[in-house]
Amino acid sequence: MKLVRFTESGTTRIGKVVGDRVVDLSGVAGVGHSMRQLLGDLPQLRSDLEGVAEPAFPMDKVRLEAPVNDPQKFLGIGMNYAKHAEEARQAGIKIPESQLWFNKQVSCLNGPFDPVVKPQESDMLDYEIELGVVIGRRCRHVKADGARAVIAGYLIVNDVSTRDWLHKSPTFTLGKSFDTHGPIGPWLTTDDEIADPLNLDMKLTVNGEVRQHSPTNDMIYDIYQQIEYLSTVMTLEPGDILATGTPSGIGAPTGNFLEEGDVVRLDIESLGYIENRVVGDGRG
Repeated sequence: MKLVRFTESGTTRIGKVVGDRVVDLSGVAGVGHSMRQLLGDLPQLRSDLEGVAEPAFPMDKVRLEAPVNDPQKFLGIGMNYAKHAEEARQAGIKIPESQLWFNKQVSCLNGPFDPVVKPQESDMLDYEIELGVVIGRRCRHVKADGARAVIAGYLIVNDVSTRDWLHKSPTFTLGKSFDTHGPIGPWLTTDDEIADPLNLDMKLTVNGEVRQHSPTNDMIYDIYQQIEYLSTVMTLEPGDILATGTPSGIGAPTGNFLEEGDVVRLDIESLGYIENRVVGDGRG
């Protein structure tokens, strides 16, 4: 299934995408307004959800929202694609010897087609296409060879970054967490629909110009190794979002940063696309 949060006639609900329509799932007992809660109950509700065909709305008549708006964690891994790590090394950045994780504060979450704000305080606004993994069940001490069983599904993440603010905070948190700097979507594609998440084509364009283009198989630590590593430290919960790394081609090495008016589109094979326009922060 492709699970989605959508707004129609001023009301936000949970639905599923079928072709070019969004089927409203709010009539199924147990489906509330929280995708995080739904994912925790998905094994019990799945057959009922799959059987719903109406009511349905044309895709172009609804507003798609961030598929998960209330995760307890939004985590990202740095320098996890081999070519991107080499890009960083050539820029004089030391390559980490283990997985390098940081927080994106959940207040940065943004819809798949909503604007990204360029803050006045930054002149180094950058883009990063990433495969987002969404956890489906509460888990701890998960081994890599069993990690796929705890994945609910996948979505596209733009790990928008203010590079100048990354330097202000060694933990990366501030430079990764400005409001609107976490567009995700367009929906959550459940794991059963993806044959091999480690072999998906990813492409990011800015105003139609290709900036990043890579398969997910260039990861240094694959998504299962990431889950094993994180779950050694912390309990992972339904709805937690893991941004699993970005390939080469970010703006930082060349200074080719985003400006107001730029349109950033991110495509990942089998997951759809998201698109965000860069706007000013409206403070004059």
